[in-house]
Amino acid sequence: MPRLLVVALLVLAAASAHAQSLPAEARAVLGDWTTYGDEGREAQAVIRLTADGGELRGQIVRLLPTQRHPTPTFRCGDCEDRYEGVDLRTVPLFEGMRWQGDEFAGGRIVDPTNAKTYRAVVRLDGPDRLEVRGFIGIRALGRTQVWRRAH
Repeated sequence: MPRLLVVALLVLAAASAHAQSLPAEARAVLGDWTTYGDEGREAQAVIRLTADGGELRGQIVRLLPTQRHPTPTFRCGDCEDRYEGVDLRTVPLFEGMRWQGDEFAGGRIVDPTNAKTYRAVVRLDGPDRLEVRGFIGIRALGRTQVWRRAH
């Protein structure tokens, strides 16, 4: 019986250490974020950011009605290949993104509207503002979206 207790405590300690492996600034990025169109006016979706093994993970948890899509669907209609007709809630939005200095970088972001992937950086700009930049090649050849913390 004591041996089982020791094993359980070790597993619990390892899980706790794993969750704390990111610096506090990186953990501040985690949570639910509202995305906006390129003009930054119209809310489009709520994305849940989590970390697994030090990598940033993102998942769509809610699509919001917009002028262009008053009844949003979770199916990817404009996607080809692996995401064609797939439920967008199952599409991992980030691949290989790790904390580097003051941002998550070194990986890719998936555009859920067409399943194209781009190199990306994610940086916190205040407690409720997240800058997400997707680019091809160099950072200057891309665009930045501002996401706001969902409340």
